[in-house]
Amino acid sequence: MEPKVPKQIFARQQEITANFLNEIDKHLLDLVEGRAEKMFEISDLAEVLHIHPTHLSNTIKLATGKAPCFFFEDKILTLAKAMLEKNDTSIAQVATTLTYDPSNFTKFFKSFTQLTPKQYREQHLAGLAAEKTEAVTI
Repeated sequence: MEPKVPKQIFARQQEITANFLNEIDKHLLDLVEGRAEKMFEISDLAEVLHIHPTHLSNTIKLATGKAPCFFFEDKILTLAKAMLEKNDTSIAQVATTLTYDPSNFTKFFKSFTQLTPKQYREQHLAGLAAEKTEAVTI
């Protein structure tokens, strides 16, 4: 039987996790709005939170069962999908905004979605076109 975690420690783990996720969101917004030029790493986020990177990583892992990079990559992917779905900027510009070289962005995106950014955009646009066709025929 595992020892029970004291409530204060559990609460602090949850607080650190919530603050970490909020800082990722703020940083990604800063990137999109041009207030930041480089993608943070986990150590940068730990510095913002005033804790050691190892403590941050261990705490996130204990609280969620997942590594911090999982959440960071997931939020980057969610943002990338939203930017691609808008279809108002080029894929290269989406990559640059997220501080990726276009080729590396394609590799990153495809590793999580099994689609290239172009394929994802085309699939999304085809889905929108199908929805419009259904709306007209109903």
